[in-house]
Amino acid sequence: MKVLVIGSGGREHAIVDALTRSPQVDKLFCAPGNAGIARQAECVAIRETEVERLRDFAAAEGIGLTVVGPEAALAAGVVDAFRAAGLRIFGPTKAAARIESSKEFAKELMAKYSIPTAGFKAFTEYGAAREYVMARPFPAVLKYDGLAAGKGVVIAQSAEEADAALRDMLLDDKFGQGKVVVEDYLEGPEFSFMCFVSGHRVWPMVLAQDHKRAFDGDKGPNTGGMGAYSPVPFITKDDERHALEHIMQPVADAMVAEGCPFQGVLYGGLMKTAQGIRVIEFNARFGDPETEVVLPRLKSDIVDIFCAVADGCDATLEWHDFVTLGIVLASKGYPEAYEKGHPIEGLERIGGSVYHMGTRAEGGRVVTAGGRVLFVVGRGATLAEAREKALADVARIDCDNLFHRSDIGHWALEEITVHR
Repeated sequence: MKVLVIGSGGREHAIVDALTRSPQVDKLFCAPGNAGIARQAECVAIRETEVERLRDFAAAEGIGLTVVGPEAALAAGVVDAFRAAGLRIFGPTKAAARIESSKEFAKELMAKYSIPTAGFKAFTEYGAAREYVMARPFPAVLKYDGLAAGKGVVIAQSAEEADAALRDMLLDDKFGQGKVVVEDYLEGPEFSFMCFVSGHRVWPMVLAQDHKRAFDGDKGPNTGGMGAYSPVPFITKDDERHALEHIMQPVADAMVAEGCPFQGVLYGGLMKTAQGIRVIEFNARFGDPETEVVLPRLKSDIVDIFCAVADGCDATLEWHDFVTLGIVLASKGYPEAYEKGHPIEGLERIGGSVYHMGTRAEGGRVVTAGGRVLFVVGRGATLAEAREKALADVARIDCDNLFHRSDIGHWALEEITVHR
């Protein structure tokens, strides 16, 4: 069949890469794609939120399956438009995608269905929000109630930091006009639990953990993610089973009960606290950069899974047992202001996998075109081996405007060392 992937980042490159391993794919398109994706699929110059143009392209080309990558396309209603036109598409409707596009919707859903999460309160007024936050202990967890490309969460350690974040979100509309959700602060290791979901059916993926802070030692501002690895050794099989039975399955059932059944990838950002596993956030799509370390471990044909989810059928998932670890190469200055257009050399020398997150082709060269630019993945029998391979490949890339973290996986590696 012909397959269309919507999006232009590393997540979409990993999806395209997985689709190239399926014998069922005759022709692969990506809209709009990037310089790396263009080597494995035909890129189409349609932006991810141009819903009608995407729908018309899929209809004209006879696309048998469309896979949605980014949250912006889901929030724009691309799934609703495709389904109304009788086109098969993998992803949740606009109503179901509210579990990501509205933090308040997600928190109220969890409260209604007794799904374990942090206590919260939502605000639209800066004064009321500031008064509430200042009367509580720090750190304060402040979340913009909308899409913010992974940057709408601030864990404020002081009154000054909290005030600045509230001003950004409620006075200066840094992410757009919206509410702020103030949450109780939780402590413990975080992990990403992605599941394929189709109504009441839930198929778990292997676990991953990403690193949000910009610099080594978990220093610097929050980002969309600077690296990830899979599996996560300090999350036990019992933890995983508990999260599936008490969080992911109940949320899928709750969405059906609320009249907006979920079809696609439900991403659970979870934390293992001293009081048990709690939900930090839900996303309505593959995580980025977790997808780039999870999908390489998928042994099953991903087309079978995408079609089963979209059609409401059964599926079986099999996984490789090797370890994957990936490192983001980001533009200097990210997640704040950064330059574009810097040439990248040495990609042909990489021994493992590299997924393009923010690149474009220019005059026969690949140049930087985003904050997060490349994602280099190493695989091995152990986490240490996977990281060693990833770092060796990072060293083969030449670009004068990129930086990366060298300590991805440090929580797990420290945990392994402690328990030896």
